[in-house]
Amino acid sequence: MRGLLLINLGSPDEPTTPAVRRYLREFLSDPRVIDINPVGRALMLHLFILPFRPAKSAELYRKVWTDAGSPLLVHGRALAERVQAALGDGWRVELAMRYGNPSIAAAMDRLAAAERIVVFPLYPQYAASSTGSSVEEAFRVAGSRWVVPPLSVVGDFYADPGFLDAFAAVGAPVVADGYDHVLFSFHGLPERQIRKADASGAHCLARPDCCDRIDGVNRSCYRAQCYATAAAIAGRLALARDRWSVAFQSRLGRTPWIRPYTDEVLPQLAAAGKVRVAVFCPAFVADCLETLEEIGLRAQQPFRAAGGEKLTLVPSLNSSPRWVETVTALARAAAPE
Repeated sequence: MRGLLLINLGSPDEPTTPAVRRYLREFLSDPRVIDINPVGRALMLHLFILPFRPAKSAELYRKVWTDAGSPLLVHGRALAERVQAALGDGWRVELAMRYGNPSIAAAMDRLAAAERIVVFPLYPQYAASSTGSSVEEAFRVAGSRWVVPPLSVVGDFYADPGFLDAFAAVGAPVVADGYDHVLFSFHGLPERQIRKADASGAHCLARPDCCDRIDGVNRSCYRAQCYATAAAIAGRLALARDRWSVAFQSRLGRTPWIRPYTDEVLPQLAAAGKVRVAVFCPAFVADCLETLEEIGLRAQQPFRAAGGEKLTLVPSLNSSPRWVETVTALARAAAPE
C-alpha cells in the first residue's frame, strides 16, 4: 500500500480568540514564516501580535466559518475523499495541516503501514514559508520514527498543465459573464524572502522585468512562479494582455512585501474605469479566509467606493473534478508502481 499525505497550511480549531491564539502562536513561531532572529521573533509575537491579533482574526474567521467547520478543512477533506476514490484500494490518503489539526504527525501515524509515502504540499508556487516548512516538518516527523518510511515529494506545480487546466475550468464560466478586467491575486511574501531564494544573489527584485521569465537563476522565485501561473491561466482563457494583471495580498507588518498590493490595485482599477473585475487566487487550491473573506468580502467596499460596480471572486479548485484528476496523476507519478 502507498500513502498520500496532502498538506495544507492550517486553520484554528474554532473561530474563537483562544483557538486562534493557539493557531497563530504555532504558525508565527516558525522561523521560516517570520525569518528574523529568534529574540526579535519572540518579541514581535508576544508583545505585538498575540495580545491583539487573535480577537480580530477570530472575528474574520466567524464570517466564513461553516456548520462543518473551517472552509479550508472542509474542502481539504472533500478533496482527500475524492482522491482516495480515484486512487483505489492500493493507496491510503490522509489530509494534514502544517499548523493546527489534523497534524502531520497524526496523519503519518495513520500511514504507518504504507510502503512509501508521497508528501504533497498543496501550494502551487514554492515558498520556504509554505512548501519548505511543510516538507521540512514531514521529514522531521518521518525521521523521528524508529522505522523511517521512504518518502517521495510532489514539488511546486505552478506550471503543471493539469493544475492550470483545472483553474481555467473553474474560472471560464465566471469570465464568460463579461468583465472589464481579471486580476490574479496571490498571497504575498516579504521582499527579503524573495531575495533569499535568489540563486545568484543579484537577480530577484533587481529590475522591473526580473520575473518575466524563469531560468536557472530564479527557478525557485515565488514571485516569478506566480507571474508564470497567471500568464498560463490567462492564455487558456484567451485573455488579451491588457485585460489581466497580477497583485499580491495578505501582507503583515511594516517591512516591504512584494508588489503590487491587491488592496491598492483593486480601487485603482475601479477608478480607471474597470468597474467589473473578476479575481482569481491561484496561490490557494482551496477557498479559505484569504479568498472568502479578504477578497470575497473585505475588498468589496473600497472597490465600490472607488467607482467599481461588480467584484467577483472566482472559486478555488476545492475538490473539482479536474483538480482531483490532477492530484491523482501527480501522486501516481511520484510513486510509480
